[in-house]
Amino acid sequence: MSTVKFTVSYSGAESEDHQIDLYDAAQALMGFQRSLALTAHLLLNQEIITQAPSLKGARILASPSEEGSWKLTAVVLMTGTGIYNAMTAQANSPLGHLMYSLYDYVISESLGFHVDYNKSLGVLYEEARKKNPQLVPVREAQADSLIEKCAHAIVEIHRPIVKTKTATNCKITADYGKGSRPLQIELDEETFSYIHESFRSPVPNLFEGRITSYNTNTFKGRIYVPALERPIAFNLEPQAQSKGSLQIIATSLFHNALKQYFEKGCTVYVVAFLNTSKAGALKSLTITKVSDKPFA
Repeated sequence: MSTVKFTVSYSGAESEDHQIDLYDAAQALMGFQRSLALTAHLLLNQEIITQAPSLKGARILASPSEEGSWKLTAVVLMTGTGIYNAMTAQANSPLGHLMYSLYDYVISESLGFHVDYNKSLGVLYEEARKKNPQLVPVREAQADSLIEKCAHAIVEIHRPIVKTKTATNCKITADYGKGSRPLQIELDEETFSYIHESFRSPVPNLFEGRITSYNTNTFKGRIYVPALERPIAFNLEPQAQSKGSLQIIATSLFHNALKQYFEKGCTVYVVAFLNTSKAGALKSLTITKVSDKPFA
C-alpha cells in the first residue's frame, strides 16, 4: 500500500487564533477531498470521474487537526488497481511522487502557474516505466481534463479566504516518504480572482497552435500556442461548433497525441476573444472561428 499525506493549512486573520468559520471550513474540506479523489482515481484507473464517491483503488482518511494551528491532513491510501496492485507492494513505489506531481499540476495550472507536463509528469512516468513497463501514463490531455473537473472544488478551498475572510492564505503540502513538500502555489485572494473571475476582450485576436485536449460534451479543451509557450484553455462558441470545425480540431488532437507536430492538420488557426483575470493574466480563449489554414 502506498500512502501520501496532503495537509491543508490556513493562516492570517482569525485563523491565527486557531479559529475559522465552520461552514466555510466544511465546504473547503469537501472541495479538498473531491480534488484529491478525482486526482487519485485518474492516476490509478486512467479515467476521470465526476463524483468523489466513485473513487476506486484508494481511500482518503482524515487525521486529527494539530493542536495550536488550523491544519487538517488527508491520508491517501492507495491499494491500487491493475498494474498498480503490484506497484503498491514495491519498497520504492513511485506512486506517491506521481500523486503529488499530478495534484500539483492540477492546482498550479488551475491557478495560473504553468507546469510543463513533459518536464514534470512526463519525466516521472519515463522513469517509472523502466521498472514497470506495463504502466499506463496519465496523458497530458487527461490531466488537462482533470483541471476542468476540479475547478469548482478548488474554488471551494478558497472559501475561508473570500467569504467570511477568517483566513488570508492557504498552503497545501504533501508527504510521500521524502519529507514535507509544498505545492508550487499558495491560495489567496489573488488566486481566487484568477480562477473565479474572467474579463472578455472587446475584440477577438488571431492565434495558431495545436489541440492538446478536447471534450466533445462541453466543447471545451486546451490549445498549445507556441507564441505563448504554453497550453491555454478554450471553449467553442456555437458558430465554431460546425462539423467542419470539429473535424479540424479532432485532426489536430490526433497528430498532437502522436507528436506528429509537422504533419498537415496538426496546426490550427483560430479567431478568439481573450478571457483574462482581474490582474490581466490570460486564462482562456473563447473561439468563434476555426480553420486549418491561416486567415487572410
